[in-house]
Amino acid sequence: MTTTEHPTTPVAPRPATGIIPLPPTAARTATAAGALLTLASTFLAWTWTAEFPGDLTVNGYPGGLQVLTLTGALLTLLFTLSAHGIRGLNWLTPGGKHSPVLLLALGTFATTWYAVIAIAANLGGLANLEPGGWIAALTSLATLIAALGLPADTPLEDDRATPWKRFTHTFKAPTPEPAAPLPSWAEIVIIAIAFGLGLFVFTYGIDTEYAELFIGFMLLVCFGATALARTGLNHRLASYTAKHKNVTVTAAFVAAFTFPFTQTNDAYATIGTNILIFATVALGLNVVVGLAGLLDLGYVAFLGVGAYTAALVSGSPSSTIGIQLPFWAAVLAGAAASLVFGIVIGAPTLRLHGDYLAIVTLGFGEIFRLAVQNMDGVSGPNVTNGPNGIPNIPELEIFGFNLGESHTILGVELGKFSNYYLLMLIFTIIVVTVFRRSDQSRIGRAWVAIREDETAARAMGINAFRLKLLAFALGATLAGMAGTVQAHVTTTVTPTEFKFVEAVPPNSAFLLAAVILGGMGTVSGPLIGASLLYLIPAKLQFMSDYQLLLFGIALVLLMRFRPEGLIADRRKQLEFHAADQTDPGNTPKSDTGLSKAGV
Repeated sequence: MTTTEHPTTPVAPRPATGIIPLPPTAARTATAAGALLTLASTFLAWTWTAEFPGDLTVNGYPGGLQVLTLTGALLTLLFTLSAHGIRGLNWLTPGGKHSPVLLLALGTFATTWYAVIAIAANLGGLANLEPGGWIAALTSLATLIAALGLPADTPLEDDRATPWKRFTHTFKAPTPEPAAPLPSWAEIVIIAIAFGLGLFVFTYGIDTEYAELFIGFMLLVCFGATALARTGLNHRLASYTAKHKNVTVTAAFVAAFTFPFTQTNDAYATIGTNILIFATVALGLNVVVGLAGLLDLGYVAFLGVGAYTAALVSGSPSSTIGIQLPFWAAVLAGAAASLVFGIVIGAPTLRLHGDYLAIVTLGFGEIFRLAVQNMDGVSGPNVTNGPNGIPNIPELEIFGFNLGESHTILGVELGKFSNYYLLMLIFTIIVVTVFRRSDQSRIGRAWVAIREDETAARAMGINAFRLKLLAFALGATLAGMAGTVQAHVTTTVTPTEFKFVEAVPPNSAFLLAAVILGGMGTVSGPLIGASLLYLIPAKLQFMSDYQLLLFGIALVLLMRFRPEGLIADRRKQLEFHAADQTDPGNTPKSDTGLSKAGV
C-alpha cells in the first residue's frame, strides 16, 4: 500500500502590526501631527507662577522641562518623517524604523507628564496649570497612542503571544545592513560629531540646577539612547570607531578635556573630578573581575592604601611621618604600597575560588579599615591618627602650578576642582592605556581563559595562580594611584571613606556595581557605569536614604533584561554569535562572567 504525499503549501509570514490596529499611513501621519503639536505647546506657558523652577510662565520661550519636551517632540517628528521615507532623512533609520519612533514618543510622554505632575505636586494642584501645560499633556498622550499603531519592524511569528510579548516585540528592530563605504575623513568627522554630542549631553546633565530637571533629563536620555540603538546608528558608529581606534580614543579624551572649559561653576567640576576618580578605580577593578573573573569585595582597601600613603608623605601637619615628597614620588609611593598590599592579600587567598574568595577579600577589606581606625597611638601604633584621619593635606603644586588656586587658561578661568579634573584625566588616560594593552596581550587572553574555565586553562599550560596574582597586583596598583589624587582632592583621609557599603561612592559595593552595570571586560563600560552611579546620587539628594534600595532594584532589572551590561563585551558577542550560527537550535544566553567569579 502506497501513500501519496501531498505537497505542503508554504505559510506566508504574518504581517507586522502595531499594538493598536491602525493603518500604517494613518498612524505615521497622526504621530507626526501629535509630535508637531507637542513641540508647539512648549512655546506656551505651562504655569502661572515662577515658583516652579525653570520659569515656565513665558510665552514664546521654552525653559526648564519645556526644553526637554521640545527636544523629545522634535526627535519624534524627525524619526517619524524618516520612517515615512522623506528624502534626506533615510540615514536616520538604517535599522528599525518604527520602534525608535515609539520609544521617543514614550520618552516625550514620560518627560511631559512628569513635568505636569511635578507642577501639580509642588504648587498644590492641577489648577496651577496654564493651557500650554494641558495641551502638552494631551498632545504627548495622543502622539504615544498613534505611535502604538505603527507596525512592528519585525513580524511576530507566534499568533498566540501574550499582550506583554506583543508590546515588547514592537521595540525590536532588525540588524542594519552594512553601510556604504565613506571616505576616511567623513568617518572621522562623524566620530568627532558623535563625541561632541556626547559631551553636550553629559555637560547638560551635570549643569542641571534642580532635581526635577535632572529627573526629566534622565527619562528622556534613557528612552532616547534606547531609540538610537534601535535605529542601527550605533552599529554604524561602532563600525567607524573599530576602523579608526586611535582617532576614537583621541576624540574621547579631547571631549573629556574640553569639559571644564564648558563649566561656569566650579562646583560642577567637583562632580566631574569625583566621577573620574570613581571611574578610574572601577576600571582597575575591571581588570580583576572583568578580565580575570576574580570577585573582589574588598577592592576599596587598595584605594585607601594609596590615599593614606599619599597623605602621610605629602607634608600634612597631621602626618606622623613628617616628610614631604614631590607629587610624582607620592604617586609612586602610593602605587607601590598598594602593589605590596595586593600581593600580601592575593598570595594566600587566590588559591580559593568563587564564594570563598569573595568572603576572604571582604574580610581583608574590613581588616584594613579597622586597622587604620585603631592606629591612633592608643589601640595600636600611632600611624594614621585613628578615627580622626589625616586632615589638612596641602594642595598640589606641579612645576610651580598650584592646583588649589584659580588659573586662566585659553581665556577661561579654571578653579581648584577644574585643575584637579585635568590632572585626574591624565591618570585616567594612563589607566585606560594599561587596561587596553593588558586586554590585548597574551596575558590578557590568558586572564580571559581563566575566567571562562580555569580547569581548561590549566590543562593548556597556563599558570593560573601566577596570572591571577598578577591581575590582583595590577588592579591594586591602579587603585592606589587613583587614591593618591583623591587624598589631595578631598584634603582629608578618614577610615569611614573605605567601608564596604557607604552612602557616598567610591566603595567596594558601588565599584562592583559600576563594573557590572557598565559591562564587564570593556573599557567604556565601567566609565559609564561609574558616571551614572555617582551622578545620580549627587543630583538627587532626596534619594540618599533609599539609594541602596533603588540601586539594588536597578541591578536586578539589569540582570534580567540586559545581563551583559550597558556596553557588551564585543569578544563575547562574537563568540555567542558564532555558537548561535553553528547550533541554531540552541540559542546561547548572555553570560556576564559572574558565574565564573562565583556569583
